[in-house]
Order: sequence, then structure tokens, then C-alpha cells
Amino acid sequence: MYKIVKKEVLNRDVILLEVEAPYVSARCEAGQFVIVRMGEDGERIPLTIADFDREKNTVTLVIQMVGYSTKLMGKLEEGDYFDDCVGPLGQPAPLNEKWNRVVGIAGGLGAAPLYPQLRKLAEMGVKVDVIIGGRSAEYVIFADKFKEFCDNVYIMTDDGSLGGKGFGVDKLKELVANGEKYDHAIAIGPLIMMKFVVLATKEMNLPTAVSLNPIMIDGTGMCGGCRVTVGGETKFACVDGPDFDGFEVDFDECIKRQSFFKEEEHECMMKIGE
Repeated sequence: MYKIVKKEVLNRDVILLEVEAPYVSARCEAGQFVIVRMGEDGERIPLTIADFDREKNTVTLVIQMVGYSTKLMGKLEEGDYFDDCVGPLGQPAPLNEKWNRVVGIAGGLGAAPLYPQLRKLAEMGVKVDVIIGGRSAEYVIFADKFKEFCDNVYIMTDDGSLGGKGFGVDKLKELVANGEKYDHAIAIGPLIMMKFVVLATKEMNLPTAVSLNPIMIDGTGMCGGCRVTVGGETKFACVDGPDFDGFEVDFDECIKRQSFFKEEEHECMMKIGE
């Protein structure tokens, strides 16, 4: 049993849970994830580790309440427990201390998994900027956390309610056009967002890493649900990733795969009246 020691509501759709998981917190690195489960017959849910505290033996998970199981997780409170919290799983993000300056581009919930990667780079002596995007001000998360170590924090919202109006990729194009120079980018967010960031960074000749955690299901490579073509080869996001060279990812295939279980998810949601 894994105790929830802190719960924070970030917005109407997203919660933060800090969970006691000594084995995971002692070994995890930026980019890795866990699988959590509620109840003996509960669904296995892969969640990227947004933060960890080795002294407190905890990991921090940020959960978007969009499906049957994640909506049930939204009802958990401090003092409740997960039956399982397995990890760390996946490969640590391939971060390089030789990079001089890195820009992170986060779309919505992607700010959470991007956070430990940029913080690790800053600890390695790399200069980091971040662009955080959200539908509106309510959906911009972790901005204050990034300000602790980022040289610049740029915010973009679809409706202009906070920061600039537009998408994160728009801000990246503006920065590069104005002479800002980066030698690497990390984009994390919805698949369609990462696709358009990569289309832009290819034109800039700016190497870009992306995280394919949105297509993971089982999290162990056994279900095959997260098969993705990278550089013409079949990879599994949960075992070989979740971080890959964005220039090599077949995003159109990923986007199609993400919709495979919409009918089953709809049936589950009907059970709880959603």
C-alpha cells in the first residue's frame, strides 16, 4: 500500500498527488514513470514522475482526470492509498551536460514531466528556458516552479488570458526569429502539439526530444499498445522510451494509435455517469 501524503488541486481537470514510494524515490531519474493501481482489480495507469524527494521517500504524480480510472483517482484524499505504485519504469531522459542552452516547450499537462528534466539540466550547469502553454490561465501549471531555475519562463495561452496569445510553438518561432539561440529542445505535451513543435524545429535545425507517454497503456511492453515507429524501426514507448528523437518519430501513426480504445473508454465512463 502506498500512502498519499499530499493532494493539491491544480485546476478543474488536474490534481497533484505526493505518494510514499521509498523504492521508487530512491532510484528514479528524470523522464521515468510509475504504474499505479487502485483496488485489486483496478486498471494499471502509467504516470510520469513529476518530482521526487529521496529524503521523504516520496514521488509526485500529476494526474489529468479524463478517463474512468483517473476520475476515480480524483476522489482520493490525503491518507488514502494506492494498492500499487510500481517503478521506476522506462529509460531516464537522455540529458547531456555538454548542451549550452536548452528550451523546453510544455503543452498543458506536459509541464509536469518536463519539470524534472529541465531542473536536472540546470543542476548540470546547462542554461534553460521554458515555454509553457495552456488553453487558458487556469491550465498553466508549474510556472512558479520553473522560475526557480529557468533563465526565462514564457507563458502562452490559447485565449490570451495569461502571457501571450497563441501556442508554445509560436513563441519558439518568435524567440528564434529574434536571435535567441538554443542547441537543443525538449517538447512534452499532447501528440498533436509535439508534432507541430517538431515540424518547426526541423526547419530551425534544432534537435528536439519528445516524450511519448501519452500512448502508453500497460507500461511494460507486453500489451503492444505503445508501438511506435522511430527512425523506421518499431519501438515501445514504455520500454525503449518514453523519450525519443522527435525528428525520427512517426507522429501520424502515434495519433491513430491513441484513438484505438475510445469506444471501450466511453463504455467505462458510462458506468460512472460521465
